[in-house]
Amino acid sequence: MKKKLAIIGAGIAGLTLANLLKKNSEHEFILYEKQESLSLEEGYGIQLSTNSTKILNTIGFNKINREKIFHPKGVDFYNIKNEKICNLDLTQFNTTENKYTSLQRSTLIEFLKDDVYNQHLRFGKKISEVSELKGKILIKFDDNTNDLVDIVVGADGIFSNTRSFFEKKKNTPKFKKAIAIRRILKSKSDLEIDDENISLMMGNNCHMVIYPVNKNRELNLIYIVREKKYDPKNIQSLIDKVVIQNSKLEKFFKGDLRTWPLYYTPKILPSTNSKVFYIGDAFNGFLPTLAQGAGQSIESANELFNLLKVNKSDIQNFYFQERSKRAKIVRKRSNLNFFIFHFSNNILQTIRNFFMKFLIKRKGFINSYLGNVYKN
Repeated sequence: MKKKLAIIGAGIAGLTLANLLKKNSEHEFILYEKQESLSLEEGYGIQLSTNSTKILNTIGFNKINREKIFHPKGVDFYNIKNEKICNLDLTQFNTTENKYTSLQRSTLIEFLKDDVYNQHLRFGKKISEVSELKGKILIKFDDNTNDLVDIVVGADGIFSNTRSFFEKKKNTPKFKKAIAIRRILKSKSDLEIDDENISLMMGNNCHMVIYPVNKNRELNLIYIVREKKYDPKNIQSLIDKVVIQNSKLEKFFKGDLRTWPLYYTPKILPSTNSKVFYIGDAFNGFLPTLAQGAGQSIESANELFNLLKVNKSDIQNFYFQERSKRAKIVRKRSNLNFFIFHFSNNILQTIRNFFMKFLIKRKGFINSYLGNVYKN
């Protein structure tokens, strides 16, 4: 049965769902974004494992300009002194069509917006009121416009405004007591890393990830450090925490930096309205330590789309059960990685490094820990 959808939020999750609907169904939809435009500046990097690229390829991602993306071959693990510990082969999860991919977020947004920008995307739309009318949902926006739809999809991030209108039970995101700092590097300089791979450097209460985002070998750097409070004016003290461990890293924090506090969603809660669904971070917000934020946004959009496409009965319950099962797997591994990456005790670091060298060679362990995520 043909339905009309309102998708709230034009991030990766909302745009992915919009593209799937546009190319593969007869459902009507409008994508509502509260900002006045999409942010398409250079932006920071994201990683897409094969679970993501497989879905994106169904909407034409395999035809994207190859110069704007990169396919890392592996993950190299180092201590913060830039001494290599071990290497994970990422190509074992690839197929001919679907490969682990890194790129700038703006590149993906640019690709996703093309087919929906003119007809299906509305800017400056913030919900002011919702109500039910004749079995449908009436959404009123603060610019005095409205829409009457069969389904509302909240795709507006971890601090979802959509949830506040439909859910009485709060699921307020919690601060992880950690700060992230990002920037784009033009080269690896004198760092002893392979710029065709993802490099992960683990230090005391912090870690750094550096990886290529295009064929020009521009590198995305993200530094995550434990900190009890977030003070945007106190960034230098956070940088000092890693520089004191390796002075060679100081120059990589010169220039345009973007910082933000890390939040996560403490619980996975179902929608209380059978006509309202949440995808991406609006469903559950993860820590970035498994590099699955973008991937799970894409997956959740695809899961909901597939249920809508076949007109699945009891769709709300089925979607929540499948999505929460998947989210729990990713959340558990993300949290464990966060814990392991940040050991401050030298003895624990030595033990961790020993077991990493041992386990990374065990196919059974790798398939269990990562294969279940990457090959969904």
